[in-house]
Amino acid sequence: MNNPVKFDPEVLAASDVVPGLSAAARTASSVLAPSRATIARRRTLVLVLNVATIGVLFGAMAVFLSYGGLIITDIAMLAAYAITLPWLSIGLWNSVIGLTLSLKHGDRAAVSVTPALARVDGTEAIQSRVAIVMPLRNEDPDASLARIRGLQDALTATPYGHHFTYHILSDTDIEAVALKEEAGVAAWRRTRPETEIHYRRREDNSGYKAGNIAAFLDDHVGQYDFFLPLDADSVMGAPSVLRLIQVMEASPEIGMLQSLVTGLPSRTLFTRAFQFGMRHGMRSYTLGSAWWQADCGPNWGHNVLIRTKAFHEHCMLPVLPGKGPLSGYILSHDQLEAALIRRAGYEVRVLAEESDSHEENPPSLADFIRRELRWANGNMQYLRLLNMPGLKTMSRIQLFLAIQMYAAAPAWMAFVALGSLLVLQTNQFVGAPLWMGLSLFAVVLLLNLMPKFMGLAQVLLSRKMSASYGGRMRVVISGFVETVVSMLTAPIVAFGLTVFVIGLFFNRRVGWDAQQRDRAYLTWSEAARVLWPQTLAGVVMTGWLAYWVPMALIFGAPMLLALSFAIPIAVITTSPALSRFSISTGLFDIPEDRGNVTSASSMPRALDVA
Repeated sequence: MNNPVKFDPEVLAASDVVPGLSAAARTASSVLAPSRATIARRRTLVLVLNVATIGVLFGAMAVFLSYGGLIITDIAMLAAYAITLPWLSIGLWNSVIGLTLSLKHGDRAAVSVTPALARVDGTEAIQSRVAIVMPLRNEDPDASLARIRGLQDALTATPYGHHFTYHILSDTDIEAVALKEEAGVAAWRRTRPETEIHYRRREDNSGYKAGNIAAFLDDHVGQYDFFLPLDADSVMGAPSVLRLIQVMEASPEIGMLQSLVTGLPSRTLFTRAFQFGMRHGMRSYTLGSAWWQADCGPNWGHNVLIRTKAFHEHCMLPVLPGKGPLSGYILSHDQLEAALIRRAGYEVRVLAEESDSHEENPPSLADFIRRELRWANGNMQYLRLLNMPGLKTMSRIQLFLAIQMYAAAPAWMAFVALGSLLVLQTNQFVGAPLWMGLSLFAVVLLLNLMPKFMGLAQVLLSRKMSASYGGRMRVVISGFVETVVSMLTAPIVAFGLTVFVIGLFFNRRVGWDAQQRDRAYLTWSEAARVLWPQTLAGVVMTGWLAYWVPMALIFGAPMLLALSFAIPIAVITTSPALSRFSISTGLFDIPEDRGNVTSASSMPRALDVA
């Protein structure tokens, strides 16, 4: 078994000497690897760009609100506005940098930000023992096991199948589901008697998913060089897994290597639109962020290869003391684990390119909001962890950005609500130019959409990529319609997050349970049950503005329409007829929909798994 070797990052950056590498691999990697000084300059540049952007936008809003003099409501609006700006600004510059790198380096863009990729060419023999683990809690056993069995079949077909063992880590507390899990694993073992397939069900579900994995590591100390956690909706192909292992074997300084995860083909209009937009936003954003985050990259908790010994020794999570929703076991474990393994001296890198590494996305707006609430609860717990001793500055920034992701939405809603109250002060906007308000609104909207636009630009500027999506015209039409869908759904999600964050102050929290991963459509009754607060808020706010300041409806129209019609929007975006139309016309098609995949046999469509 290969024991992990810790390298001094300063020495590694200067020499990039890794034992066992060929001279050609060392040369390729050392030429690409930036020095610590270069990385520092990149981070300084990104800091300056973001501070300048935030400063300009904040100053412009301060000038606009100061017409008629600043009162307490104006100041509160400015405070809320300031909270929204870091996330918007970082999205802008990450995506711009990502597009620039893509245009400059083409297919080598990922290597340009993760030089360790240059150390391998794909022919290297696998030497390590690897555990493929799938934590489950009340998930559909048939669908979940089908996905991991698909990966096992693909890996068994390679010369390295004997290097892998498979572990189903059950935290299921519904007896009928547990029985199906056991039967499914037993059937799997009968068809693959030569493969090590393990099933373990915990009686004590402490620590949620992170606790489940920690218990697995405690039970298998020293048995595996790496482990690869998969979610119940994860689908990976053998080429992606093998490449991650090859890079990690050649890079003992890396503790985590995160694969870029993209959506699987889906059958509901909502999911098809969501993952089309997410695909383009994530591609440019991740590439740009990897350029300056470098060795302090992201961890999304699944489809990531992890150095087992390092993780077990340094990444066991604390239990936050006290009572309330920000105490107890940590729900969002992933980015904190990345910070802890980086604190131990290991790097966290991202493979910022699309491959056969996928996940399923929520099938409806209601399911998406439920997932966001769980993540929001977990990320807000990071507020209590920002001052953990020994963390790298960049790791603290990662935790801050994880908090900011979910703080921005309530701040946006607070800004809108305060603005609605401000209309009672009719003298506050005397002399304020309408063009300035509309310009600020347009700029903020553009910033919010920039990661998607940069990702779409990557596709449109490449004939090969455009063809994989069905041609440039289809990309443009899909991009336009997805933008409209996004503008309608974003306020609905933001309002749901706002209500939840307010609930945190009243000890409301979410638990860890199965997500809804498949449905044919969303019923009116369920949509009404989940989204009535959005509808009520939208109707009340529309009436308020229409009565007091009808002109303000110009600014508020997109949000007011979205909130007022939240229920029909959620239902219509899962309409079977519209979903079939989207599939038949290729609207929101991703390459996998069109058969343009690296390993099609290992990636069942959501329609087939359902």
